[in-house]
Amino acid sequence: MYRIEISNLVKYYGDKLVLDDISLNVREHEVVCLIGASGSGKSTLLRCVNDLVEFDSGKILIDGKSIHDPAFPPIELYKRVGIVFQSYNLFPTMTVIDNITLAPRKVHGISKTESEQYARELLGLFGLEGFSSSYPEQLSGGQQQRVAIVRAMATKPELLLLDEVTAALDPELIGDVLSVIKQLRDQGMTMLIVTHEMGFARDVADRVCFLDGGKILEEAPPAKLFSAPENPRTRQFLQRIIDAGRL
Repeated sequence: MYRIEISNLVKYYGDKLVLDDISLNVREHEVVCLIGASGSGKSTLLRCVNDLVEFDSGKILIDGKSIHDPAFPPIELYKRVGIVFQSYNLFPTMTVIDNITLAPRKVHGISKTESEQYARELLGLFGLEGFSSSYPEQLSGGQQQRVAIVRAMATKPELLLLDEVTAALDPELIGDVLSVIKQLRDQGMTMLIVTHEMGFARDVADRVCFLDGGKILEEAPPAKLFSAPENPRTRQFLQRIIDAGRL
């Protein structure tokens, strides 16, 4: 069963072609990582899936239904598809528990008691028990990013989109966040992940897609893509990563 079906997606920003006829399917319980240089279209593709960015042509289906189908209202899309950005986007004047329960209460009509109970379960699951009354500024970057992931999980999504969630973190904090994502993978969460962490993509992904110039140039299981890439541009990109000591 395909959770996400992307067909012939095209996106322009003005005269600039950002996504060039991209097609990609993601199966249920599958983890797919998108890699490539900055500006290759990875984040734009991710945001199109959640309808945060309008695309010019093509189609995106979630469980066989177009995200623009009138029978698939935005609230249903946002309930089923969670997204986490590299900037945590936590509300600074709200406590951790209030950040997490805002969408379940206000958007999905879940009671305060029920939403807070589930939020505390998630906080405990991700090693954040005891922080429910804290404010974002009182947390480390790694803790804030874990809270952002918990917030995305609070509506019980079936799909999770992660957009360079370690990019703003100090190296020593990256491991904490990556361990949470691996935990979600082990629980069967379907995920589409944009990442610059090649070692993480190699360890967690079922498939890795290399994007360049708005195209998916190569798509393969990580063992194959990282050890024997077929496309010359993929080889060039990975060699630079290796030379920089990042793989």
